[in-house]
Amino acid sequence: MDKSLRSTLRNVVTQCRRLLEESVTELLEGQFGIYITGKVEPVDRMKHLSADDLEYREQLLIHLQHIQAAGSKVKDAVEQLVREVAFTHLNRFCAYKMMETRGLIRKAVSDGLKSQGFLFYLADNSAEERLYTEGKQDVAYRHFLEWLGSTLSEEIGVLFSPNDPANRLLPPQRIIDSILNFINSEELKDIWVEDETIGWVYQYFTPKELRDKARKESQAPRNSYELAFRNQFYTPSYVVQFLTDNTLGRIWYEMRQGETALTEHCKYLVRRPHEVFLAPEEEFTAQDEQADDLSQEQLLKQPVYILHRPKKDPREIKTLDPACGSGHFLLYCFSLLLIIYEEAYDDPDLGSALQQDYPDREEYCKAVPGLILAHNLHGIDIDIRATQIAALALWLRAQRAYQEMGIKKNRPKITKSNIICAEPMPGEKELLDDFVAELQPKVLGQLVQLVFEKMKLAGEAGSLLKIEEEIRDKIAQAKQQWKAKPKPKQLTFLPEYEKPQIEQFNLFQVADITDEEFWNEAEIRVIEALREYADRTLGSEKILRQLFADDAVQGFAFIDICRNQFDIILMNPPFGFVPVTVREKLQITIPISSQDIFAAFVERWIKRLFDGGVLGAITGRLGFYKDLLEPWRRQFYGKPHTLKLMADLGYGVLDDAVIEAAAYVIDYKTSSDTLAIFINELTQKDKQKSLFEDIKKINLSLFDKQINYHYTSIFNDLPNSIAPHWCQISWLQRLTKFQKIKNNLCETKLGLVTGDNFKFLRLTWEITPGAIQPLKGWTWFVKGGEYEPYY
Repeated sequence: MDKSLRSTLRNVVTQCRRLLEESVTELLEGQFGIYITGKVEPVDRMKHLSADDLEYREQLLIHLQHIQAAGSKVKDAVEQLVREVAFTHLNRFCAYKMMETRGLIRKAVSDGLKSQGFLFYLADNSAEERLYTEGKQDVAYRHFLEWLGSTLSEEIGVLFSPNDPANRLLPPQRIIDSILNFINSEELKDIWVEDETIGWVYQYFTPKELRDKARKESQAPRNSYELAFRNQFYTPSYVVQFLTDNTLGRIWYEMRQGETALTEHCKYLVRRPHEVFLAPEEEFTAQDEQADDLSQEQLLKQPVYILHRPKKDPREIKTLDPACGSGHFLLYCFSLLLIIYEEAYDDPDLGSALQQDYPDREEYCKAVPGLILAHNLHGIDIDIRATQIAALALWLRAQRAYQEMGIKKNRPKITKSNIICAEPMPGEKELLDDFVAELQPKVLGQLVQLVFEKMKLAGEAGSLLKIEEEIRDKIAQAKQQWKAKPKPKQLTFLPEYEKPQIEQFNLFQVADITDEEFWNEAEIRVIEALREYADRTLGSEKILRQLFADDAVQGFAFIDICRNQFDIILMNPPFGFVPVTVREKLQITIPISSQDIFAAFVERWIKRLFDGGVLGAITGRLGFYKDLLEPWRRQFYGKPHTLKLMADLGYGVLDDAVIEAAAYVIDYKTSSDTLAIFINELTQKDKQKSLFEDIKKINLSLFDKQINYHYTSIFNDLPNSIAPHWCQISWLQRLTKFQKIKNNLCETKLGLVTGDNFKFLRLTWEITPGAIQPLKGWTWFVKGGEYEPYY
């Protein structure tokens, strides 16, 4: 999608958001007496509402109560409700449009009230057809949209949930018509076939002005909502491919020792011509000193020894994006996994297990999209809207896979995906106490209360919260206490001579646990109890219990992902300062990189890789130069974590984000040496084309001054361990021998700066010539020029 088309889409999304939010606000205030200010009319003033509407109003108030229980003020809760309902409606209309374009449903929104799907619905429902002929077309169309959503709720429950308040807060027909006119505009007709379109809708839903205002008011995000929208920058497709090709693609390439169709499919995969795949147990130790005498051209032609990578059943290859947004990385992973599953079925080492489970190849192919979503792809985000989008995008990608197989009818249902919203456990203390009181054994309730307490910061910390470590330690403590409890013993003839036991204070009540299997089943038992708890009542209490249980189950799913290990971790994490609400916590749990949120993401998740796992990230490039992050980058210059590949991209990569970016790959416990490849794209205007051409040169062993090869261990000896990869090896060796000026002569200071360029600097054409008078008005100040960092 080019820039002009994205600009058109941005304008459409912005206008749709305004229309929908205004309409939802009017419905809440005018019909239900719930005002955007937080004021709620008493129920005795709602005599114009039917019994059905009064029941729905009560449900809305319960939703607001549930939001407030998490710590929101009533005004903020209403604003959140309006925002979420508006976003859900826009997502649904866009989803219907994308499904139509793919032939998954009959036309539902392309022709409004004349859409083919609506007309078929009328033909099958005489009561609805009667409404239509009586002039109530809008009511019949509303019922049609409700019915259509209900048919999709089983597979895309996060967007079409039957409990979503958006179901009854549908705007009037005139607003729906306006929204559909925007979506069906001629300028956007070609975008709905693209998987990434729904991701751009997500990014553009938050106006740029709101982001700019939040950044101006505070350097660090002040809450989870700000953290989410301040960092909504869509990852360009070529960066997604570069990182995924060299992580997931590279792992499968090494498992198959280069014999894979991915070599042609992954156009950004770095493959050296002189690769040597080592046998099992065969080792190779690189001598970094070799670099002393070798030029870049000679390093380029050196053999590359690749340690043996055991093959894995494709169902066991786990990928995670811990800040998944709209799921762009996961969508591309899906494409590669289709090829991986196809090759695994005929693989001499892997095929037997797959063929045993799926003797019929055609049935195996039909099962693969569901297997990918159930086993391979995992995503976490702090924004519930992002999880809506990512789940929808992956479902649509699975449907496209079925189409490519020629399956038009009776497609297998996709009922499981692993896209999780990181948010605190529900805040209703009374419901928690009520639920815990019913749990048996008692220690189960104690562990649940502990989990609820530890999850309080999930909304701000998201996947940075090391919840799995804290809970694991507490469960181990409870288990240890259980093992140490006095064992039953035979009664003695003289009990009065028994030595009295000194009673110790115990944190957990473990007396009623009879076997060790309890500790393996604790989480499953809690989730089953939550579902039973939610189903035991009727009416408004049931709705509140259902919301409570749904959020709690989501929380346990988040914990489950956090305690897993992964083969591949891919991310475009937030950047900038850590939110003030969690800074103190992260200084304890992630001390090395708690200064910068992107560094914290890398440090936190690289520790959840399997041996042999790989992490790919696009982040700010200053992580490899910033003084405060010296301990962070030193982790990746040796073993077990080794920086293997970097595309240094600079400005102009993440849409309108003012950040210098770098995309890099770090592996864990697999490298035979520490020789890394650095591709310098800082000065290139067309970075996508240049990166593609540079990788072709690497794969053909062609020398280019933009490509450098360095043993990363040399960076450890440079001042502050910076990574000036564009320097020749001879210069780096000289720099390692220099002594610091500060230690011998003087302390260097920062030169002439304004402190606020936007306030104090102007371009020449902005100032009238007569006003440029040194010491009296404006004076000349040399600033900018060609990009070339002096270091």
